[in-house]
Amino acid sequence: MQSESFIVGKDASLESSINTMQAKLEALGFHVEERSWLNPIDGIWSVHVRDRDCPLMFTNGKGASKLASLASALGEFFERLSCNYFWNHYYLGQPYAEGGAGRSFVHYPQEQWFAPGAGGAWPRALLTPELQQFYNPKGSIHASTLVDFNSGNMERGICALPYVRQRDEAVIHFPVNVIGNLYVSNGMSAGNTQAEARTQALSEIFERHIKFRIISEGLCLPDVPQDVINRYPRIAAGIQGLRDAGFGILVKDASLGGQYPVMNVTLLNSQDQGCFSSFGAHPRFEIALERALTELLQGRALDALAGFPEPGFDLEEIASSPNIEIHFV
Repeated sequence: MQSESFIVGKDASLESSINTMQAKLEALGFHVEERSWLNPIDGIWSVHVRDRDCPLMFTNGKGASKLASLASALGEFFERLSCNYFWNHYYLGQPYAEGGAGRSFVHYPQEQWFAPGAGGAWPRALLTPELQQFYNPKGSIHASTLVDFNSGNMERGICALPYVRQRDEAVIHFPVNVIGNLYVSNGMSAGNTQAEARTQALSEIFERHIKFRIISEGLCLPDVPQDVINRYPRIAAGIQGLRDAGFGILVKDASLGGQYPVMNVTLLNSQDQGCFSSFGAHPRFEIALERALTELLQGRALDALAGFPEPGFDLEEIASSPNIEIHFV
């Protein structure tokens, strides 16, 4: 009997997840190839995969093992397919824009279209009054800016997708253009089960929000004691491997006093004084810490850990929108 590999936080074995995703992709006509692997430190893997026939469709995966990183990459491929992210900023052509030639929808069958109000007012059925106030507080943003790039059809109107508000299951229609421009891939996820996918999506939202807050407010984070790190031998070995390679590694508690499930690992290069900081989030401490560590080396060999900028101390510059945007990934 063939053994299977289970990791914390996943609702199926890695082998089962990989086989299921590969079979579904092949059934849909995709031929996803593993193009490059990296294993710079024991317990830290990353992989780059792409579609054989359309190399523009690619994703990266990371994990503590080869199987975990492949499952991560395939999961991200599914995530981007399901959320139409691969072609987020591309015009899809006239048949899609006009809904002709059997193209009854642009994004999803349940999408709805709304005509802009008089004078460029936002349709009342979009979002909620509170959300309209949040996104357009002065009422100065013309409704035409909500027309999505994929259709680009002003006459057809504003395309919106139904989101379900979790506290009361109310359906809220979000303009596609708001989702694509403000949130990009943040909150997109795939999983073996709905609960797993939701956990991943929420973790990513927490990770980015807390990262931005820490950077913009110039917060100083406490160290994670070594005896706590040692409870997770594989993670501790990865950190020690980086230190043995000559890098300074700081492991920080980014939970802001235990409020959020976020961890931080920062790398310091003594050769050029460069600094690179990565974050990870998950309700389980071990997974959050592992994600921060594997994110640090995703797609990077040890000799590629040079050339990062030195830490800055101008808080106004650090908190600027361009700098925060750079740190989105």
